[in-house]
Amino acid sequence: MLNNIIRFFLEKKFVTLLLLVAFIGWGIATAPFGWKTFLPSDPVPVDAIPDLGENQQIVFADWMGRSPQDVEDQITYPLTTFLLGMPGVKSIRSTSMFGFSIIYVIFDESTEFYWSRSRILEKLNSLPSGLLPPGVQPALGPDATALGQVYWYTIEGRDPQGNPTGGWDLNEIRTVQDFYVKYSLNAVEGVSEVASAGGQIKEYQVDVNPSALKAYDIMLMDVVAAVKKSNRDAGSQTIEINKAEYLVRGLGYIKKVEDLELAVVAVHNNVPIRLKDIAVVSLGPATRRGVLDKDGAEVAGGVVVARYGSNPLAVINGVKEKIVEIAPGLPKKTLADGTVSQLTIVPFYDRTQLIEETLGTLERALSDEVIISIIVVIILMLNLRASLLISSMLPVAVLMTFIVMRYAGKGHDVGVHPGI
Repeated sequence: MLNNIIRFFLEKKFVTLLLLVAFIGWGIATAPFGWKTFLPSDPVPVDAIPDLGENQQIVFADWMGRSPQDVEDQITYPLTTFLLGMPGVKSIRSTSMFGFSIIYVIFDESTEFYWSRSRILEKLNSLPSGLLPPGVQPALGPDATALGQVYWYTIEGRDPQGNPTGGWDLNEIRTVQDFYVKYSLNAVEGVSEVASAGGQIKEYQVDVNPSALKAYDIMLMDVVAAVKKSNRDAGSQTIEINKAEYLVRGLGYIKKVEDLELAVVAVHNNVPIRLKDIAVVSLGPATRRGVLDKDGAEVAGGVVVARYGSNPLAVINGVKEKIVEIAPGLPKKTLADGTVSQLTIVPFYDRTQLIEETLGTLERALSDEVIISIIVVIILMLNLRASLLISSMLPVAVLMTFIVMRYAGKGHDVGVHPGI
């Protein structure tokens, strides 16, 4: 059988040449070096760091204000025991913290990544009623690994020359991050999640006066219910005036502190008791469990997490292109000294350089080894034509290796260098 195949390619030289050219072109298209050619590019996923972590999925559950012991007893333990029955699960680890629980579900290495996620989602969607406290809804983490954090950035005020200016509150920067930058970067191909970090989340805060509650005979839960009911719109029917139809709406969404202060908590002797009569309403930062620090100062920014199986280098390049696209639309203001300060996305961790250095090392190593091999073969064979024929097999074999890696779903990293 093998002899027949060899005889066929020896006799059909034109077919052999076409196949060789096809494999070379295919290998160039899948090579991770970013060569600029007329061929369509479909490169091997490239990262600098090999993913040696376990095949795991993460489940989060929030229960704000509860102690770690309560979280362990009411959330972590019931969820852990419920998830143990899934196929392919090797072990489950968990951590109970103040206000939240993290559960690590470790699967067998042979278990497909997205198949394991679908099994967990099926389990979470079929949770028995009463297993968890009311209002607690566990969620599956992003489809990424621990090495997926490929790009970190901060958002800072800069003048037109790029110099830091300040003049922005942490809650302003965090708002821009959460409602503009985050959504824009999430749209980049290959991004699994853009996690906000640092800053302050703005919220309405109600500081209740206990003496006023006692004087008006109002329970704290009445205040909570009044605040919830005060922030909603009401829909109704339509009315017709002069043959024109108008929608009837009750506008009740809170837009400023004064709107919340006017919320009615109770009525005594036909006199409404408003929230401002028993409490102080203000805008303030939400409770934080950590900060993002840069050069000793608090900052706000985000973390871009690459999706499992994506090309990290392509994801980073896509994020950079999106940042250039949205940069002109970021807010700006004129400071007291007349300086125009515009929010700017400033990277402080970018894996691009490490990946490019890894690729450069591989490219140089392959080039040097091919040249050395050609010289050695020429010296031993003492025949230029035969030497070139034998030596040409080396780069072709490397290109075919890239083809196999690309379509076998294997990425390139420093751990692959010795094998190639």
